[in-house]
Amino acid sequence: MDFISSKLQAYAESHTEMEPELLQQLTKETWQKVLQPRMLSGHFQGRLLSLISKLVQPTSILEIGTYTGYSALSLAEGLSKEGKLHTIDRNEEVYDLQRKYFDLSGFGPQIIQYTGDARRIIPEIDIQFDLVFMDADKKSYPKYFELIIDKLKPGGLLLSDNVLWSGKIVETLHPKDEDTKALLAYNTLLRDDPRIETVLLPIRDGLTLSRKR
Repeated sequence: MDFISSKLQAYAESHTEMEPELLQQLTKETWQKVLQPRMLSGHFQGRLLSLISKLVQPTSILEIGTYTGYSALSLAEGLSKEGKLHTIDRNEEVYDLQRKYFDLSGFGPQIIQYTGDARRIIPEIDIQFDLVFMDADKKSYPKYFELIIDKLKPGGLLLSDNVLWSGKIVETLHPKDEDTKALLAYNTLLRDDPRIETVLLPIRDGLTLSRKR
């Protein structure tokens, strides 16, 4: 589902700062070699992630769902000098591609990769985070929230991607559609949980900004 016209989207992107050349290269290689390249954050959302990170100036970032590393590199642009970004992905086949671009970027020493089930890995990371970006399997979003809310510092930000799910969240729910069902529950959770304040932005496939009180 397109939430604004293609002309307006093109205008917005053309009046947004260009992505670094390395991210352009990563985009090209992802489309050439990796399945489901549309999973990339891409230029427009990537610049938004970068700007938010620069405003926060985090010393610690958690990313749930690395894919090929585009969003991680965008978020890393705002890391403090001694900051670290911890990123988790269950697909071991993209590990080397991620590391290749992390090292080329200069942020390599600041980015820590994990491969496996985030539901098991998150409890093992004993860190309080300034910023969390959630972009993984949608069925697990409510569970991820439970795991990270106490690890998010007061004033910290949680960014949740794909929360509009191509518009399915306002359509009749198919009984077997577990992803949409989970996102409906998650969106309500973010709105109602008194520990956070939340705004859902209709950007790309929906991006929620939640700030811990």
